[in-house]
Amino acid sequence: MKNILIFSTAYLPLVGGAEIAVKELTDRLTGFEFDLITAKLKKNLARQEKIGRVMIYRLGSGRDFDKFLLPILGLIKAIRLNRKNNYDFSWAIMASFGALAAWLFKKINRRRPYLLTLQEGDTPEHIYSRAKWLGSCYKKMFTQADFITAISYYLKDFALKQGATAPIEIVPNGVDIKKFSIFNPSERTFVRADFQFSKKEFKKKLKINEDEKIIITVSRLVKKNGVGDLIEATRYLPAGVKLIVIGAGELEKNYKLQITNYKLNDRVLMLGIVKNEDIPQYLALADAFVRPSLSEGQGIAFLEAMAAGVPVIATPVGGIVDFLRPGQTGLFCQVNNPRSIADMAAELLNNKELAEKIKVNARELVVKNYDWDLIAVKMEAIFNSVIARSKI
Repeated sequence: MKNILIFSTAYLPLVGGAEIAVKELTDRLTGFEFDLITAKLKKNLARQEKIGRVMIYRLGSGRDFDKFLLPILGLIKAIRLNRKNNYDFSWAIMASFGALAAWLFKKINRRRPYLLTLQEGDTPEHIYSRAKWLGSCYKKMFTQADFITAISYYLKDFALKQGATAPIEIVPNGVDIKKFSIFNPSERTFVRADFQFSKKEFKKKLKINEDEKIIITVSRLVKKNGVGDLIEATRYLPAGVKLIVIGAGELEKNYKLQITNYKLNDRVLMLGIVKNEDIPQYLALADAFVRPSLSEGQGIAFLEAMAAGVPVIATPVGGIVDFLRPGQTGLFCQVNNPRSIADMAAELLNNKELAEKIKVNARELVVKNYDWDLIAVKMEAIFNSVIARSKI
């Protein structure tokens, strides 16, 4: 069995696209054993526990400051674990504090390869502000990597701008096709037997009339996801269109105040955090999925909606352009432009033929290119390639 040591600034149960990706891949890559070093960040999290196939070691006292300590505490922990487990290589998730620990570990174990995976979805301004904390070491996380994977061409270009010289492969995040393939629009049939439910009854439970249209977004409530623009756009749509917002974040209070000020309390439903396994039933109600992001590394939520047969409206930023073709697999709206969002939503909701075309094309794209099972095969080949490099 091959042993891999993962470094990640945060990990489950703290959830983001990167954390989900690690869980999905490690569950499928049964020929490897995984240990993971991360910052504790929350006092109620165990210092050591196993989630799925990953043994997690959380370092620090359970505060946000733990991430700043991770490079040193992570290095010390890695040295101790390596004496026992003799890792084949280290795998850093995102160019952040965890990757700095991985790079330091590489410096004292020069024959042990270091793989960097780029999952960043923040704006360039936010990324560079984080880079300031890491100083001159930031670029070395790129230049000293033996192999780099990126979830989008946007992030591959970013790595090259940081001076990366190692091989770089595009390995996108994927979708659990079985979970999110609710409806097959080309065959007009439900794929999952457990979703033969009454949409009418579910709408009634949410206090939505049967004839009302539903726009949904699944987003962290932070500035970069543009949820405030989406709420404002709802003002410009007919009263028979309702918005469901799933997610939580630092701007939740601001958005609730915005909804009240715009007198949209009866049209915007803020549902907070919903379990990932329950999201498909909400997608089954939706006529459109909209997230007008300011930046996006890739965007798993878009792909999940596409797999569910829900047409997507997004902005042409970051990794979104890798999978969204306007008029074919979705529609583009302008960044920071609520009127543009409303116009695209109206076009989709009023043009049944266009909506059906997008549903069919988008679902076929996801099934063909973004199934986690397929992506795991590609990642396994990369892992074996990285290990082979250490034998040279």
